[in-house]
Amino acid sequence: MNQTEFIEELKKININLTKNQILQLQNYANFLLEYNKTTNLTAIKKIEEVYIKHFYDSLTLIKIANFNQGTLLDIGTGAGFPGLILAIAFPKLKVTLLDSNNKKIKFLEECLKILKINNVNLINQRAEDYAKINREKFDFVTSRAVAEIRILLELGIPCLKVQGSFLIMKANLTKEEQDNSFQTLKILQSKIDNIVELDLPHNEGHRTLIKIVKNQKTNILYPRTYDKIKKKPLK
Repeated sequence: MNQTEFIEELKKININLTKNQILQLQNYANFLLEYNKTTNLTAIKKIEEVYIKHFYDSLTLIKIANFNQGTLLDIGTGAGFPGLILAIAFPKLKVTLLDSNNKKIKFLEECLKILKINNVNLINQRAEDYAKINREKFDFVTSRAVAEIRILLELGIPCLKVQGSFLIMKANLTKEEQDNSFQTLKILQSKIDNIVELDLPHNEGHRTLIKIVKNQKTNILYPRTYDKIKKKPLK
C-alpha cells in the first residue's frame, strides 16, 4: 500500500489527515526503516508494508473508540504502535507510550524530535510496575499483540479510569483465548463491550479488535508480579 492508497483507505473509515499529518507519517516511516537497519524494531522492511501493517492497522481502532480527546496508555508500544500513530492522527489525545525495552524508547525519543510532537509521553518501565503507581489514570489503554488476553487484562485494567476502555488488537484470536478471559474480566470487574472483525486491505491479514469497559475500581491486589500473572493467569 503506497501513501496515496493509504490516504484513500483512511477516508473509507472516516479519517481525513492534514498535509502536516501525512508528512509526519511519511517521516516516521522513513526514519523507522532507516533506524531498523541497525536496531531491530520491526520485521517489516518495505515502506508499503509499514503503511498497511503498522499505520493503517493502528488506525482501525477508531472502529471501536472515539479518540478526539482524553488520555491513552499504550502498553508494550514497541516502535510506537498503535499509540504514536493515534497521537499523530488525533493531536488532542494525550498519549503515554510504555515499553520495558530501552532501545525502543530511545528510538521513540529520536522519532518525537523529528516529528515535532508534543502530546506524547515516553515511559521505560515494566507494565506491572507502572500500573501499581498509575491506577485509574487513563481514559483508554491499548495493546497490540503483546500477550494473551488474560495477562493483558491484569496489566491494563488497573490503569483505566472507571468506565474507561481497554482496546486490544489481536491477529489470531482463538475462541479458547476469548473464553478463558471471561472469568478474568469478572474478577477485574470489567466486561467486553464490542468485538469487531476486519480484514486489512490487499489481503494483508485478519484482525480482531476488542473493546473492554471497566465498571468499578480495581482491587489493590492487582496487578500481581509478572511471574505470577504469567504462571497463573486470573481465572
